[in-house]
Amino acid sequence: MTDSTPPRSYTGFQGHWRLASGPLHVVALAVKLAAERDRAEPILIFDDSTGRSIDIDTRGTDEDIFARYPAEPAGSEGRSPSIADAPRGRGRPKLGVVAREVTLLPRHWEWLALQPGGPSVALRKLVEEGRRKYGERDQSRAAQERAYHFMSAMAGDLPGFEEASRALFANEEAKFDECMAAWPADVRVHATWLAYGEGRHEVQP
Repeated sequence: MTDSTPPRSYTGFQGHWRLASGPLHVVALAVKLAAERDRAEPILIFDDSTGRSIDIDTRGTDEDIFARYPAEPAGSEGRSPSIADAPRGRGRPKLGVVAREVTLLPRHWEWLALQPGGPSVALRKLVEEGRRKYGERDQSRAAQERAYHFMSAMAGDLPGFEEASRALFANEEAKFDECMAAWPADVRVHATWLAYGEGRHEVQP
């Protein structure tokens, strides 16, 4: 099956103006050009998956930047190591299973040992059930947190920040928009996109 997960996205801002969004090498080039034109305005680069700012190295030529930050293939975001990445040995294939330590109390291990298939099968079933039951809630919370991280860095001193933050975590979308009405357009649009997704992302000219 082909993995259709898009590459990770980044966004560069100079002051309150959005320079570029996309793969890291594209944003890095835009940041490099902007810094060469105007060094007075501060520049920040954000990882759109977390809303947190990151540091990058834009020294050298355009070719140096491409070599330093190569394009990520589709499906690479959030990819965990799997058995397919390691040399294959003899025995039954493990179907991408990753072994990691789990710490539980004795009574938890006792209960798991009684489940059909043993502890590993029982834990996988519990995780899948949790993903089905709470997946939408977890995605919403992650979106709120990444929007808040971005807002704290870019709008912490703007009017209405505290009110917008409360509206964000209360999932009051109309109130959120209202509290950001006086903010610079690029900051407002990007915060809304991080919070609510593609349907709310307007491309600025």
